[in-house]
Amino acid sequence: MFRTALRNVFAHKARLLMTVLAVMLGVAFVSGTLVFTNTISDAYQKSSAKGFDRVDVAVRPQYLDSEGDKVGKRAELTRALLEKAAHVPGAASATGVVTGFTAVADRDGTLAGGDWQSAGGNYWGAKDDRYPLVGGHAPHGKDEVLLDSRTAERAGYHVGDTVRLSVDGPVLTPTVVGIFTTDDGNVAAGGSLALFDTPTAQALFGKKRGYDEIDVRAAAGTGQSALKAALDKALPSRLVETTTGKQLADDQARAISASMSGLKQTLLVFAGIALFVGTFIIANTFTMLVAQRTRELALMRAVGASRRQVTRSVLIEAFAVGAVAGVSGLAAGIGIGAGLRSLLVSFGASMPDGPLVISPGTVVTALAVGVLITMLAAWLPGRRAAKIPPVAAMSSVHAPATTKSLVLRNTLGALFSAAGVAVVLVATTMNADSAQGPMGLGAVLLILGVFILTPLLSRPLIAAAAPVLRVFGVSGKLARQNSVRNPRRTAATASALMIGLTLITGMTVMAGSLQQAIDKMAGSAIRADYVVSMAGGGPLSPDVARKVAATDGVTASSPLRGGETRIDGHSEYVTGVDGASIGKLTDLKVEDGSFTVDGTRAVVDQDRAKEYGWKPGSRFTVHFQDGAARRLTVAGIYEGNDMIDGIMLDNRVLTPHLTDVSDRQVMVKTADGASDDAKHELVKALGANPAIKIQDKKDISNEIAKMFTLMLNMVYGLLGMAVIVAVLGVVNTLAMSVFERSQEIGMLRAIGLDRTAVKRMVRLESLVISLFGGVLGIGLGVFFGWAAGELLGTKMPTYELVLPWGRMAVFLLLAGVVGILAALWPARRAARLNMLTAIKAE
Repeated sequence: MFRTALRNVFAHKARLLMTVLAVMLGVAFVSGTLVFTNTISDAYQKSSAKGFDRVDVAVRPQYLDSEGDKVGKRAELTRALLEKAAHVPGAASATGVVTGFTAVADRDGTLAGGDWQSAGGNYWGAKDDRYPLVGGHAPHGKDEVLLDSRTAERAGYHVGDTVRLSVDGPVLTPTVVGIFTTDDGNVAAGGSLALFDTPTAQALFGKKRGYDEIDVRAAAGTGQSALKAALDKALPSRLVETTTGKQLADDQARAISASMSGLKQTLLVFAGIALFVGTFIIANTFTMLVAQRTRELALMRAVGASRRQVTRSVLIEAFAVGAVAGVSGLAAGIGIGAGLRSLLVSFGASMPDGPLVISPGTVVTALAVGVLITMLAAWLPGRRAAKIPPVAAMSSVHAPATTKSLVLRNTLGALFSAAGVAVVLVATTMNADSAQGPMGLGAVLLILGVFILTPLLSRPLIAAAAPVLRVFGVSGKLARQNSVRNPRRTAATASALMIGLTLITGMTVMAGSLQQAIDKMAGSAIRADYVVSMAGGGPLSPDVARKVAATDGVTASSPLRGGETRIDGHSEYVTGVDGASIGKLTDLKVEDGSFTVDGTRAVVDQDRAKEYGWKPGSRFTVHFQDGAARRLTVAGIYEGNDMIDGIMLDNRVLTPHLTDVSDRQVMVKTADGASDDAKHELVKALGANPAIKIQDKKDISNEIAKMFTLMLNMVYGLLGMAVIVAVLGVVNTLAMSVFERSQEIGMLRAIGLDRTAVKRMVRLESLVISLFGGVLGIGLGVFFGWAAGELLGTKMPTYELVLPWGRMAVFLLLAGVVGILAALWPARRAARLNMLTAIKAE
């Protein structure tokens, strides 16, 4: 039986090629994902670990929790603590570290590092071996700065050049006095790092005379644990916490692994989809191969082979196919992993150097996936073949499916579909955070149910195409009959395409609906012509608001200034605004009272009002950061959204009590509305600062839309793998179908059907099957897009379903194109059949 199984593999090489390709693509996706993520993760871990080589113990400030009416804050690492840490027994030296956001402009005036990747810090001078100088000298004073070598090269700066940069808004123009190298993973990822002397960094980053961290080096013969114990004993535990360098490196490695885990899981999900689609092809292939060898298997049963041996022979074939697919998929996956890294670098992404990581786990996973998926998909056809009585198989009376089996299948499909729809509908009524699991379960149940019901659905849906097919005469009629002749095979072929289009359509519906909701939110909540903010969401200096207010053409402006407070024993983040202007800059729906922010009058959103039981006229006490308290009155309650919410009070009340005054953004209204001239005046007033974003409502929507577009394009690209596998499935099915109908096609040719008509028949059959899968996929995608939107609607009042009719038409057209392309080779093969040879074939 083993030898027979191997001979069958070699006898059907061409037929099994499509199966090998389908499995290979899925395995390549899996192994490529593992190679790529493991390689990047390993490179970042090694690079970040180097950064901790010079840190034996890190001292960090504790967060002093809020108590009663006292606002919580972070403890300060003072110069006294630094000197105390430096003189602890076993300490060789102690370095105070200061960090913050620093945007560096390149020669063209654009941001050299991407948003949050633009960092700054302090340089300790000749003894600072964290950042070895490759040119120049240490900075002294606010007019001197160091740049990392990658940024200097990328932006075209050299020692002696003047560089434009910004920390919190105002433009600074220090001189580059030195270039340094660094193992900082942020820089390796394409960001920038600028270093000042310590007093300048403290002043720029709002640390007064303190530090963000104190790095302590151990003296010779002192271990990290011993040094940590000594520091714990010497320093006040209420104010600081200590961590060894090894622990920091381990934590960083875990953080990198965790961040890569999300990407890895996402890619593996799409790989799983491709493999899931591939199982249909495998099952189809083995079902047809077994059907073609029914008499052969029956003869083997008649001469003594048991059912188990027949099943085993089919599984041996599947094992051989899976092993070949696994090995070739692994090889392709290694190439994909290397190619993805090169592709990212070519797109401008910078990452640490490192070898390609091909772990034993990747090899085992690739081979296991290839073999197990293939054998699992082939098991049912093999088992079904073994159950056919030899006499029935030889006389072919087993061919049609029994009524009982069809009723059972349809009943099972209906139950799965009904359960899936019910679970999805229940999930739409749940909280968005807790509904993800039920929504996923319902989606899986519904897809399985529709897949099981596809043979039943194929007849009426394909029959609907009959009027169009009649236009093509005999070819169209035969194509319709052939496509419903074997509903199970048609279903398996169409389902592969259905799954890909379900996901693509669902994501497109969600993205379009979200974009419209964001446009509505921006349009309905903001009257301001422009919103000024810092790149990466950093804090803005109050100077920015003052310069904006003094700009020609500005009729109203207000900074949005945040501050931590305590209200009724709870921590509450409040927003300070210009009370006289905020009403002209926002258009928030007032549910009760009036939108008045003036003196002791404040407005609150409906969530805060409900939480605290407030209504217009209610009075409450706010405890500020400096310990002072102020009694305020609720003037009105408004409907908050994702852009504006919370408690708003006048800046004249809030600002005097803030220990560090900074703004999140500044809202601006101009005399002539949003225009190129108005924006130019604002850019000019702010010193053409590359770190500051000046956005109108359309810019805000477009910025958010970019994220959706990027996600959507990634999904399209990843699901393209599943569509390619589906195309292979259509080709495979048609090729097998042509082989099975050789006699029939020969007879048709003999009675006058020419080669062109034969080709047209096969192409139309493929087109009908593909469009059938497309219609099912688009229908399911719209349903899932609606269901997911119902969840989002609970958090976004402006959300409503938007059906992208144009894109859905394109998807259906692409399904048709897939069908036509997939039929090219089978149609050509059918047309070239020799009539007499085909008629005589058994």
